Amino acid sequence: MRLNSVKYLFKQGTRNIAYNKLMAFASFCVLLVSLLLVGFSLLFYVNINLLVADIEAKNEVIVFLDEDTSDERINSINKSLKAMENIDTVVFYSKEEAFAHLKASMADSEVLFDSMGDDNPLVDSFKIRIKDINFTDETVSEIEKLDNILSIRAPLEFVDILTGLKRVISIISVSIIIALIIVSMVIISNTTKASVFARRKEISIMKYVGATNAFIRIPFFVEGMLTGILSGVAATLTTWFGYDALVRVLTQDNDILKIFGTGSLVPFKDLALSVAVSYMVAGAVLGAIGCVISTRKHLKV
Repeated sequence: MRLNSVKYLFKQGTRNIAYNKLMAFASFCVLLVSLLLVGFSLLFYVNINLLVADIEAKNEVIVFLDEDTSDERINSINKSLKAMENIDTVVFYSKEEAFAHLKASMADSEVLFDSMGDDNPLVDSFKIRIKDINFTDETVSEIEKLDNILSIRAPLEFVDILTGLKRVISIISVSIIIALIIVSMVIISNTTKASVFARRKEISIMKYVGATNAFIRIPFFVEGMLTGILSGVAATLTTWFGYDALVRVLTQDNDILKIFGTGSLVPFKDLALSVAVSYMVAGAVLGAIGCVISTRKHLKV
């Protein structure tokens, strides 16, 4: 196909949008809503995963040592804990630090602590953060094999609840996203079919005068692609303002999120480029393919 013909066909595609404003606007709106539904679902999924990960990061295992554990043995245990694959951080917490913290937290019980004198009933310990809480049981079992371990406090029930919650969230989120994609594709297909049907006579005339299938389809391809790109731009701006407004509301008014840490919510500026490119590419592909497929029936004359 010659360059002049390509330019002509692209120009026709852009003109089609101007000549068929109503159908082009309908396609634009359908693509916009479809992109927003899928986009916000994905953002919700990303943020829920990060929120759960933030709670997960605050999960802590405490390893209590025997009372007579020497400094040399404490250093040895410290090295052994740090060498374990599923342990992220290891912090030594001396019994003196623990006793001072206990006194500070029970300021109203000075008489009780005065009666104890210099006696410290607490023991040295290590505070540990686990990398993957799915393997907390295995990690605790590995720690128990070390000498001079008095006891281990690990929130195993909480870990079970959290891992189950992550699994349920993943299944529900993925199912919703897949369902939205399928529904969006069906709606887009029906809208583009209606757009092409409105111009079936135009297609038939072009076919009768000898135009090839490719010559007829390219303007529709260009029209769908441009409509999809415009929908992607609009979806990006809508998502940006809507998402930022939602984050502000949650940050200011939601006490639960404040407890968990609203820093877990991803700022849109960190995702803006990826979201914009994804929206425009998805919109262009869906719009172009929808228009081309919808012309197939009317090319058989």
